[in-house]
Amino acid sequence: MELTAAEMRALASLIEKESTTPEYYPLSLNAVTLACNQKTNRDPVVSYDEDQVSDALDSLRSKRLARSVAGSRVVKYEHSFLEVFNLGRRELALLCTLMLRGPQTVGELHGRSERMHSFSDLAEVEACLESLMRREPEPLVTRLARQPGMKEPRYIHLLGGPVEAAAAPPPPHSHSETLEEQIESLRREVSELREEFTRFRRQFEAS
Repeated sequence: MELTAAEMRALASLIEKESTTPEYYPLSLNAVTLACNQKTNRDPVVSYDEDQVSDALDSLRSKRLARSVAGSRVVKYEHSFLEVFNLGRRELALLCTLMLRGPQTVGELHGRSERMHSFSDLAEVEACLESLMRREPEPLVTRLARQPGMKEPRYIHLLGGPVEAAAAPPPPHSHSETLEEQIESLRREVSELREEFTRFRRQFEAS
């Protein structure tokens, strides 16, 4: 099963919002579009219109990875990823984070998946990644070759098809990044998340 970029973004957005904003889940087409296009926790940032997202959702429904549910006023959507792949919440959180933000190290996945699942330590994240790499009949994750100047290898999902290590984009930060810079980056992300959540809530309250 190979997903397009739009299908992966729509699917991952449904998975993410189920955990982070359960009070607004399932999502309307407009809400899925907003989630796909949000500027935080996304790499790359995209600008899909509702027709593109609708097509992606229709395709996901045909692959049994999403379904529509009757809402009070509009049709809403929810994912059915766990039913198809028979995974746990830990593995789902890691796959979702990889779909939303591209190749990442164990440490990055540990911090960025926190909103969906709280891992006890890096070893637990690594163990989950290893199980996804050994999954039968097809692995869902692979480890990329370590990039020059990088201290740790990165992992990438395989839902978009086979991955060539050489084709992977360079990491956004080198291993020489200081702890202070990492903390400042986290602070900015938290601030942006609060803003995104406020806008997301207002959109629902206005609908």
